[in-house]
Amino acid sequence: MDIILKQDVPNLGNADDIVTVKDGYGRNFLIPQGLAILATSSARKMHDENRRQKAHKESKLREEAEALMAKIEGTKLTIGAKTSSKGKIFGSVNTIQIAESLRDLGFEIDRKQISLKEELIKEVGTYTATIKLHRDVKLDIEFEIVSE
Repeated sequence: MDIILKQDVPNLGNADDIVTVKDGYGRNFLIPQGLAILATSSARKMHDENRRQKAHKESKLREEAEALMAKIEGTKLTIGAKTSSKGKIFGSVNTIQIAESLRDLGFEIDRKQISLKEELIKEVGTYTATIKLHRDVKLDIEFEIVSE
């Protein structure tokens, strides 16, 4: 029996895959649980059309992410923090401060899209953060922490 998966199923396939399974597994488990639908000819046509539309939207989002990456690339961020006389930061610098610094430069990046290689940044210096603009588009940006 051929079915179209609605969700990722471990050891079977990912969402929108057309897979062949035994009749009992499909009828008694996958379809009643809402994990799959029967792959009839009309369901296949709708599936193909949905995949075509998703691919078009995905390519558009990727192009926008690449354009944003080109604008951000080469930008050097400077983040001010209150420090002690020895260069230790009171508190720490995290993705929120980086997102705010990018927002000040005119780039709307959510803090959840930013990841730091170091967990906590507690000293003045130069560091690198990774910005994930799209599933396939990632950008490493350098930022410097200075004493205020």
